[in-house]
Amino acid sequence: MEQQALVFALIGILGIGAQWIAWRTGWPAIALMLAAGVLAGPVTGLVIPEHTFGELLEPMISVAVALILFEGGLSLNFRELRKTDGAVARLMVIGIPLGWVLGAIACYYVAGLVWPVAILFAGILVVTGPTVVIPLLRQSNVAPRPRAILKWEAIVNDPFGALCAVVTYEYLRRSDEGGTLLSVIAALAAAAVVAGLIGYVVARAIAWAFPRGHIPEYLKAPVLLVAVIGTFVLSNLIQQETGLLAVTVMGIAIANMRLDSLRDIHPFKENVTVLLISGVFVLLSASLDLDVLRHFEWRFIAFLLALLFLVRPATVLVSLAFSKIPWNERLLIAWIAPRGVVAVAVSGLFALRLDQLGYGDGQILVTLSFSVVVATIVAHGFSIRHVARWLGVTGAERKGLLIVGSTSWSLSLAQQLRQMEVPVMIADTSWQRLSAPRQAGISTYHGEILAEATEDRLDLAQFQVLVATAENEAYNALVCSEFAPEIGRDSVYQLGGMGDDEDHRSLPEALRGRAMFTSGLGVAEIMEREGQGWAFRKTRISEQFDFAAAQAALAEEADMLFVLRKDGRIRFFTHASRPNPQPGDTVVSYGPPRSPEPDTSRQNPTKEATS
Repeated sequence: MEQQALVFALIGILGIGAQWIAWRTGWPAIALMLAAGVLAGPVTGLVIPEHTFGELLEPMISVAVALILFEGGLSLNFRELRKTDGAVARLMVIGIPLGWVLGAIACYYVAGLVWPVAILFAGILVVTGPTVVIPLLRQSNVAPRPRAILKWEAIVNDPFGALCAVVTYEYLRRSDEGGTLLSVIAALAAAAVVAGLIGYVVARAIAWAFPRGHIPEYLKAPVLLVAVIGTFVLSNLIQQETGLLAVTVMGIAIANMRLDSLRDIHPFKENVTVLLISGVFVLLSASLDLDVLRHFEWRFIAFLLALLFLVRPATVLVSLAFSKIPWNERLLIAWIAPRGVVAVAVSGLFALRLDQLGYGDGQILVTLSFSVVVATIVAHGFSIRHVARWLGVTGAERKGLLIVGSTSWSLSLAQQLRQMEVPVMIADTSWQRLSAPRQAGISTYHGEILAEATEDRLDLAQFQVLVATAENEAYNALVCSEFAPEIGRDSVYQLGGMGDDEDHRSLPEALRGRAMFTSGLGVAEIMEREGQGWAFRKTRISEQFDFAAAQAALAEEADMLFVLRKDGRIRFFTHASRPNPQPGDTVVSYGPPRSPEPDTSRQNPTKEATS
């Protein structure tokens, strides 16, 4: 029991640790998790999943993958699908059969597998999977449309890879009993339809029960998790491998029923998914047997090259031919197709079944699947940023700042940011209040930032920081509370909310953003100072002119506002956080007007001031 607990703890440390290192270094998380699992498993022997979990290993991984697919389905909104210009439908209807055929040809003629094994293995390789694509997209700066296409393809197509393998296996198993391919396909199609209906019915039941108060708030997340697992198991009882399809349908259906309850449990399900992806990746990579590499043949290298540079590109380019997708985006999608370690597990499962049917290529199947996983993760994980940049399919090179609330002070702040070449946008519900920013050439967003339509009209991924500066401090707090889970609680700031007197009571810290300025100035104080002619001033920190010197040069009443790091990151000075500027950073302060001073630029060339 203690050993199992230690293994659980080690898997968590390795998985989350790999994701943290990826966040700090920019390296692909999937490659780091794969390396961590291999080091912990076959290299050092610290984690041997088969010995620790025994027969529970396969159902544990299956349930985890089902939950990951369901959570992925919850992120698939049909409004986002419309932005893909039919690409996802093409990749399903044309891409899956074409990829299956081309993959089978490569398996037979290049890898040397017999036809039955080649067809089954090609079915497994049809899809990518959210366990590898989602961490990859999270760390890369891919433009919104190809990002959406890759995400939808990974989640929607994932169940069909297993179904392709099941079709092949069932045909091989039933062929000796007189079964025909048509009868096998008809039976599996009927089972898939039933699985989809089960997922949709459960989704409708949840959509009916949650808003009507039949489930208390504290039980909604647990009920949802149990419903997913129950749907998965029930569908698999009807037909093996259809459970993934059922939970995917369930997730997509719930996502498009506009349940307010989902907003409350969104952080929970997202955290669970991160844990599951980390755990599954480490667990399965620790299960790999390096002895299978002894069966590796040189022609397998040719097979990997064919898979990377012929099968996937041909599948995507043919599927998206004559579509509205630009060529540079088609090429990126054609290149990015990492396979997850789950493919190794599925291949190993079917390898045993094929051995029972008398086909001797089972061990080679495991070797090939392991090689495909490693090759695609390394090739696509380390190249996606460079390929996206080379093809011009990236988002904004530098993430900007979103200001909610158009006032004279927020306009001055936006102009200061634009002078520093930081992308900035002002959002407000009033077209009239946005007239001044428009005339100044500042990007604007007209509409209620808290409305559901904002998700379709405004890409929040382009912003690293949100600042709420509206005249109503309670509204500022509401905006920060709403967007904190998406942008980051340490990246949402607001004016006001820190007063302690009776006329300026502060809201609980959990219900607002971080108060800008170390003194937590409110909207009224800021507007009063703006009327008195207070202005922003920027100072570049150097070895000769450090932060202490910059502070000493300011007027006594002035406040430090934010620091712009050398790498483009923005951090504000708040009541709870005081960044430590380093040489090369730029500090912006807000202070009163001052009388003209002698020109000291010759003595201090690193200091710049703007009023």
